[in-house]
Amino acid sequence: MLKKITVLVSGLFVAHLAHASGYHFGTQSVTAQSTANSSAAEAADATTIFSNPAGLAKLDSDQITASLNLVAPHIRYSDAKATYRDNSFRTNAPITTDSKGNAAETSGKITKDVVAAPHIYGAHKINDDVTLGLGVYVPFASSTEYSENSVLRHHLNQLGLTTVAVEPVVSFKINPQHAVGVGAIAQYSSAELRKYADWDATGSVSAVVGRDVTGEADGHAKVKGNDWGFGYQLGWLWDINDQTRVGVNYRSKVEHNLKGTANWYADGPAVATANPNPLLGGKSLYDAVIGQPTTINKGTPLEGRGYVPHEKASVKIVTPESLSVHGMYKATDKLNLFGDVTWTRHSRFNRAELVFENEKNIGSGKKSDRTIITPNWRNTYKVAFGGSYQYSEPLQLRAGIAFDQSPVRGASSRLNTLPDGNRIWYSIGAKYQPAKNHVFDVAYSHIHINDTTFSATASTGDNVDSKGTGSAKFNNYANIVGLQYTYKF
Repeated sequence: MLKKITVLVSGLFVAHLAHASGYHFGTQSVTAQSTANSSAAEAADATTIFSNPAGLAKLDSDQITASLNLVAPHIRYSDAKATYRDNSFRTNAPITTDSKGNAAETSGKITKDVVAAPHIYGAHKINDDVTLGLGVYVPFASSTEYSENSVLRHHLNQLGLTTVAVEPVVSFKINPQHAVGVGAIAQYSSAELRKYADWDATGSVSAVVGRDVTGEADGHAKVKGNDWGFGYQLGWLWDINDQTRVGVNYRSKVEHNLKGTANWYADGPAVATANPNPLLGGKSLYDAVIGQPTTINKGTPLEGRGYVPHEKASVKIVTPESLSVHGMYKATDKLNLFGDVTWTRHSRFNRAELVFENEKNIGSGKKSDRTIITPNWRNTYKVAFGGSYQYSEPLQLRAGIAFDQSPVRGASSRLNTLPDGNRIWYSIGAKYQPAKNHVFDVAYSHIHINDTTFSATASTGDNVDSKGTGSAKFNNYANIVGLQYTYKF
């Protein structure tokens, strides 16, 4: 019967890793954002902690930099279709209504209008050769939510994830040409999700009632989870001559053991009825099917064999390492050119096992305590170019363009809450320094994301998942406005 009872933390894991990989936040510095993140070799301010910690040795003073990114994401789905998982009462039946009999939504926007992400960095020069730094920034942040009556509700229905990293750094100037830096990363992640379950995925509810209750046996889970993970960062900068600088930056993988608790709720009339059914010997429908002495009311956490009101679950994941090579060329006294190539090992997200606290009856005499996910992502490259032009003594103009490859191989491996595609960044910005100790940066980026499609197969009945097939089209893009202030002292 409860073939699916939604993957409690399935969504929790997918949410987290989706964010840490294909849906990384994208920019942690307004200075860098204005050049489409091509200027890691510049080391213009304390935000170099994120892009290359060796850059701290190039700063000429102690300073604090505060940044704010205002992100306006746009992800809209359309032409969505889905089916219930087949059982003896139905064969590839399409989902057309929600559990209350209302028409199911087949299109809509799944992102918030504006999301704010703050970052702060500080640098302190111990002496001419040693500089200390501290960064607190948002490396990953995402939020997508479908309506509760979406035709895709049996897939992941809502996802929110925020990751905050705290990174102390030390940078050494080896000689006038070479500098190195190392940082220790402490990363805190919190996730929230909602996912619907078709509790009649094996036909158990229909069998007890004696009729097809397709669409009337829905329930859902609300899940929250969090975890700390740790990693490191290494950076190197080389001033080849007065005009040319190159650098390399490596960010390590971060391992997480993401833990969460789910609350289960019954929604459909076939499982949420509070009235005993005389045809079932005075039992409620849920009591008869699950064999428990508790009547489940609408909005009350589900209790049953292996499914309790509050359940723990966990999954071990590894967010990917990345390697960046970047450079800066002073073409004239006023014009600087930047370039960056970044490789990310997204292929770490190829398999994950979600382990539940309780073993569950998944139908046909089978039991399982886990859900297995195999997205089979690929490693990716990002290539960025940009420049800055000193228009006047206080004003510098900046711009850049970047191509950012998606780790998603195609429609069959794409997640409906992560309809990621290849991206092109278009960025412009300006730096204004009215006085020696005060620097202001502004930036605007338009991120073009290829339109994508989603095509999922039905669950196999071997683990805790009961979704049917699903498909949709997605229109994606984002706009980012960045504001930044640096105080030098």
